[in-house]
Amino acid sequence: MPPLVESLARLIAELSSLPGIGERSAERIAFHLLRVTPDEARRLSEAILDVKARIRSCGTCSNLTEADPCRICADGSRDRSTICVVEQPNDLWAIEKAGSYRGLYHVLLGRIAPLEDIHPEDLTIARLVERVRAGGVTEVIFATNPTLEGDGTVLHIQRLLAASGVRLTRLARGIPAGSTLQYASPPSLADALDGRRPLG
Repeated sequence: MPPLVESLARLIAELSSLPGIGERSAERIAFHLLRVTPDEARRLSEAILDVKARIRSCGTCSNLTEADPCRICADGSRDRSTICVVEQPNDLWAIEKAGSYRGLYHVLLGRIAPLEDIHPEDLTIARLVERVRAGGVTEVIFATNPTLEGDGTVLHIQRLLAASGVRLTRLARGIPAGSTLQYASPPSLADALDGRRPLG
């Protein structure tokens, strides 16, 4: 590989550290950025800095938000008796795009994975249990990814909520096992929500 000027090499290294961006993709993006106008480059850098400065977690559901509570939690037209539990904010966005769910959410910010040193106390499970115990919730829908860790996380929370009297359901297996929600099509997610079933 020919030697690159230091600033360009640094940009490629930073881009290639992003998920899903390999070295060749990073090079293409970097050379594209060299061709854009200074104003376009400034807008991109300002958008990155802006999102880092303004985005935070909702104090209720842990969704990404600029205001607390988030728009979904603050929306009085949502069904407040149902909470859909997801692993990450991008899973929530995937379900919202499907357009068939009108309840509230709870974002765990991960899944239990002991081999990766991720334990229940590292997630927002305690806050979810508090929300359910506070009353008004009749159903908790588990929409964790259909993986070993996702299933184990559901099992753990199911035990904690077993005595709550709340209906516990899980997305139907319309989503291929081992895949992630963010890559599922909206119709697949809608079918999975409609076909949810009780646990146990």
